[in-house]
Amino acid sequence: MMKHGLTEVDVGITKYISDHEGFSGILKERYSDFVVHEINKEGKTVLQEFLLFEQRTQLGELQLFKNKEGSVSIEVLEDSKEKRTRVHKAVKTQFPGLETKTEDRDGRKFIVAYHAAGKKHLSPRKHFWPKNRGSFCHFVLYKENKDTMDAINLLSKFIRLKPNLFSYMGTKDKRAITVQEIAVLKVTAERLAHLNKCLMNLKLGNFSYKNHPLKLGELRGNHFTIILRNITGSDDQVNKAMNSLRDTGFINYYGMQRFGTTAVPTFKVGKAILKNDWNEVVDLILLPRPGAEKEFLVRCREEWAKSRDPEAALKKLPNKRCVEGQLLRGLSMYGKKNIVQAFGLIPRNNRLMYIHSYQSVLWNTMVSRRIEAFGLKPVEGDLMLRGTTAHVLSAEEAATHSIHDIVMPLPGFDVIYPSHHVGSGYREMLSADGLDIDNMRHKIKDYSLAGAYRRVVIRPSDVSWEVIQYDDPRNPLVHTDIEKLENKPAPVFSTEGKYRALRMEFSLPSSTYATMAIREILKLDTSIKKQTQLNTTWFN
Repeated sequence: MMKHGLTEVDVGITKYISDHEGFSGILKERYSDFVVHEINKEGKTVLQEFLLFEQRTQLGELQLFKNKEGSVSIEVLEDSKEKRTRVHKAVKTQFPGLETKTEDRDGRKFIVAYHAAGKKHLSPRKHFWPKNRGSFCHFVLYKENKDTMDAINLLSKFIRLKPNLFSYMGTKDKRAITVQEIAVLKVTAERLAHLNKCLMNLKLGNFSYKNHPLKLGELRGNHFTIILRNITGSDDQVNKAMNSLRDTGFINYYGMQRFGTTAVPTFKVGKAILKNDWNEVVDLILLPRPGAEKEFLVRCREEWAKSRDPEAALKKLPNKRCVEGQLLRGLSMYGKKNIVQAFGLIPRNNRLMYIHSYQSVLWNTMVSRRIEAFGLKPVEGDLMLRGTTAHVLSAEEAATHSIHDIVMPLPGFDVIYPSHHVGSGYREMLSADGLDIDNMRHKIKDYSLAGAYRRVVIRPSDVSWEVIQYDDPRNPLVHTDIEKLENKPAPVFSTEGKYRALRMEFSLPSSTYATMAIREILKLDTSIKKQTQLNTTWFN
């Protein structure tokens, strides 16, 4: 996939709110420098509890009655009741039919798995599902350097299910190590656990059965562990930056990920959809574009530009599931005069991503204007939420609130706008793009924008940090969950290494971008273009 030349300024990201001196640092030099754990609805961080490969093999044989009278002993190295409880649960959910007990052997704790008396052999029937078992198997997915949808597609392929039988609360970055909860309809924990033998950079664990799937947006937030390598800031600069992040926060901009990673920004497609300019939508997605792309995509685009024949262009694609392939398949089925129907073959979430991207550019731009005009002081005409309803602040009310209470709207038919001059900028910006702020309902219901409210400034919780020194840029600086479970040693840091890195942890609400927190710390552009330049300079 080509890396485009979009910068933060192109998507309305222009302001900072802290007064510390910025410094340089490299983000995601290694994918293990960016670790994300979901925070579920109960406010708990999603963690791992995986059994080791040898233990899974032994338990699997025991479960299948290859060793009827035997047992499997698992030593609990971290002796705590909570740890033992998690191992008991992991065995019982991954290997139904087994019971467990704790034994003390010469001062060492073991979990012993065995067959309960009178238990029958597991039913071999493929579609057998006990009535008293929840219909959805929930599990924790640990993934490295792979985005959520790619991981789901891979799981679907291995267990021969449609991807839409899986549900999750949010998508996670590709270039990162991420831990999130997934649910799947009527697939056993045993079957899912078996995939750990054949998957690269993916691990499944913490299985349980529940009566409900997961829904997008249900999670409370994410906890981040991030390494910024080769930092130039002094310890004093770092401490000032991190104290400001903890105490004041950062502007809640939509990050660069929101706008795509190709030469055609997603918000341009979104604007064309909202304007009902369907020929422009097709051209933006299918015509040749500058920069390096996979060769088959280049050939596909060239064929479309030359012949405008969807079937001929489709033949150039080895994988028809990409957006280009789905649109071409639609054009082949419905004809070039029925673009709306053809576009509908692209999955709904992907289609809505385009118009949400357009809303996000407007929001970023208007928030930058709001900060430019009034700084961090609430003023008359600002908006705040009372429950889910927005309220326009009077001068007296503004004096009693902080910037952390202030929201700005994403444009739509069901929101109100600030009553000060920044609010009128929404109308001007939409009008300049050929759109009417008073008519945000689209003739196709899916593309009607209701709008929403988003906090202007976010203050992270659970903030901690340390500066570490290291000598080899290739060495990992984070001890991952899998490494901990496999009892691999944690990284050892030098006291006088050649390079310095900032290791930080913090938690953010859902739909908030950690890259924008890092931007506030460094006071540097986080776009691919700028980070690539930093990496290139560093390696040279």
